[in-house]
Amino acid sequence: MSLEWEAAAWRAAVAELWDRFDELAADAAIAAMRSLAAAYPGADGLAAFELAGMLDSHGLEHEAEREYERALALGLPAEQHAQLAVQYGSTLRNTGRLDDAIAVLEAAPTHPSTGAAPRAFLALALHSAGRHAEALRVTLEALEPTLPRYRSSVQAYAAALTEG
Repeated sequence: MSLEWEAAAWRAAVAELWDRFDELAADAAIAAMRSLAAAYPGADGLAAFELAGMLDSHGLEHEAEREYERALALGLPAEQHAQLAVQYGSTLRNTGRLDDAIAVLEAAPTHPSTGAAPRAFLALALHSAGRHAEALRVTLEALEPTLPRYRSSVQAYAAALTEG
């Protein structure tokens, strides 16, 4: 059996597990993801990322933090790295590690799969940290490219929020 086939089978099994997320009890879903993570040792960072997401989705943020950190250490493809930054940043915010959340989200790589999500979660982290003007600026800057009109006005107002 080739590693390519095994990786494809593993990705399909992970996708199927996420598809059944709402049907499974937390313990069963986490156990199933742990089993999938162990079933394909070549998945390394991806397995840690998927396990972190499952833990996070079931409110086990502190355990998820460790898996996100392990996934980063093992390495991830660009798409999952971008997704991890959003998920991990959100988890850090939820566990009160606001400075870490802000740092992760400010450094988040861009990828089509996350769109403006890193900026949205950064705005939430800044707001939680009491940095309300910065949070609003980041929100407006993320929104501005989608505006059919008034872009320059929104850019100017966003910039003025944190000047001087």
